[in-house]
Amino acid sequence: MASIDDCRQALHDLSARLEANSPETRDKLNLDRTLACRITDLNAAFHGRLTSGRLVDIADGDDPKAKIALSISSDDLVALVRGQLDLPRALASRQLSIKASPFDLLKLRKLW
Repeated sequence: MASIDDCRQALHDLSARLEANSPETRDKLNLDRTLACRITDLNAAFHGRLTSGRLVDIADGDDPKAKIALSISSDDLVALVRGQLDLPRALASRQLSIKASPFDLLKLRKLW
C-alpha cells in the first residue's frame, strides 16, 4: 500500500506533468473547478484546483464542496500517475470513480 506521502507526491507529479504541456494542450482543458481526491484505503484526501489545464493549490484534506471528486486507492493513484494503470480501464473496472457534472466529464475526457 502506498503511503500518504506517496499519494501527495503523485499528485504533485501530475501537476508538474500538466504544467509541462504546451499552451495549446492546456487550452483543451479550460476548466476552472475545485477538485477533491479521496484515497479510499488510507481514509485520506487531498484537494486542489483545475484551472487553465493545470492542477494548482494541492493541499491535504477533503473539500466536500469540490465540483470534481475522485475516489481511488493509494496504489492505483500512484500507478495511474506513473502511467502503469490505464485511465479508461481504471474507470471501467471501478478502480477509479469520478463524480462531476456531465459537462465536466466531457472536458476531463480530453486528458486521455
